[in-house]
This record gives sequence, structure tokens and C-alpha cells, in this order.
Amino acid sequence: MASLNRVMLIGNLGADPETRSFANGGKVCNLRLACTEKWTKDGERKEKTEWVSVDVFQDGLIGVCEKYLRKGSKVYIEGKFTTRKWQDQSGNDRYSTSVALQGFDSKLIMLDGKPGGGGDERGQQGNGGYGQGGSAMGDMDDSIPFAASVL
Repeated sequence: MASLNRVMLIGNLGADPETRSFANGGKVCNLRLACTEKWTKDGERKEKTEWVSVDVFQDGLIGVCEKYLRKGSKVYIEGKFTTRKWQDQSGNDRYSTSVALQGFDSKLIMLDGKPGGGGDERGQQGNGGYGQGGSAMGDMDDSIPFAASVL
């Protein structure tokens, strides 16, 4: 039987994105995503926050993270769970689980307006964003040549 490794989250960044470069020329951008659940029980408001590490490996999405995301930004991410094994200073094996945005099926959609509160209508409604490869949906030309109407 087939399996599925798919993670979809909406949350706010708990810190500014951090980008690191590797010796082989590759890059990774690390995000700390706070996913908060709120509810009311017996008239009392409650909330619980889960902190999720997100590792962005796509160059286009890394550029979007560096340019547009800041602490507090609301984002939708779609990726895969990954577990990394490493050794601490004492030589003990440690494991870290994160969500990886890597490959054609990863998504990052900005749900806020433009930084500084000057968001356009798409961003304020949560429809503006960046997806696969980091291409801007808002930059698309309105006159698509192959989408002519049939009379």
C-alpha cells in the first residue's frame, strides 16, 4: 500500500527568516512557524501554540522568504515531514523533525498584505502569494494569449 507524507499549516512566523549557505553553493532558509489553536471552554478562552520548524530549499522560495517575510508574517506552507539525525557535543545521537519545502509540490503562500501594512487587495484577502518556485502570482500578465474567449 502506498503512503503519504504531506503537511499543510497556517501560522505566524515567530522570528525573521534565517538563511544559511552550504559549501556546495546550496542554501536553506529556516522558519519558525507558530500554529495557534483557540477555543472557549466553560466560558473561558483558551489557546495552545505548536511551534514548527520549516526548512525551505527552493531558491525561488528562499528569495521570497528573504525579501518579504518577517517576524509575525502569516503564511500557508505545504511540504513534507523530514527527520534529521545529528550528534551533540557529547557524541549522543539526536533527531530533529521539521517540514521541508523542497521539490515541485511544495508551497508557500503569503497571507498578509505587503510589508509595512500597504497590502494590495489580493494580499488583504489572503489570495496573493507565492507558490511553486517562488513565482509571484500578482506579477502575471492579464492578457494571456491562449485564453481568448470563443464567440
